[in-house]
Amino acid sequence: MTFNIFRFFQPKDKIFYVLFEKATANLIDISKALVEMVTTTSPARRKELVREIERLEHVGDNITHETFHELSANFITPFDREDIHSLISAVDDIADYVHGSSKRIEIYKVETTPSIIKLAELIQKCSDELHNAVCELKNMKNINKIKEACVRINSIENHADDIFDMEIAKLFEEEKNAVEIIKMKEVLSALETATDMCEDAANVLESILVKNA
Repeated sequence: MTFNIFRFFQPKDKIFYVLFEKATANLIDISKALVEMVTTTSPARRKELVREIERLEHVGDNITHETFHELSANFITPFDREDIHSLISAVDDIADYVHGSSKRIEIYKVETTPSIIKLAELIQKCSDELHNAVCELKNMKNINKIKEACVRINSIENHADDIFDMEIAKLFEEEKNAVEIIKMKEVLSALETATDMCEDAANVLESILVKNA
């Protein structure tokens, strides 16, 4: 009887680590699709990629919902429940903003600029770093790798802030059409916010390291 109770309270196959890795792997796929979308010269291919980004965003939603379900169903978790919730939510937010930026580019018929391409590339770099860091969570043997990935994500986010600020300043100075300013600002804001969400995810990872040191 004691053995059965013990098994009941154990985390189920360390499912949270699996879900985190699935979520960040999906994030890599969606960010790669974004980079291709903003660099392709084919209107038809761009439309295909917008649809693919939407599909991947739904995949991410399903992983997030599955994580929330496991969180409510498991009494014992590998680390704080709040951190699990915050981490998967931040990853989901990144995908949401990638999806939102791609939709705005398509709907507003925005011509991609070097700054849009650069921000998309920075999102992809952040996604790679997040996935590498998350894959180290399950054994905590390479804490320095997680820390270093978090530092790089913070640096990337700062770079994205600089690009956003400079591009907005340039936009206000050179663009005379108020509608075009609004369109471009919305796209740039969505892309830059995606990098903010990457930093939020990195901050959660750092919190997990501190609590489990």
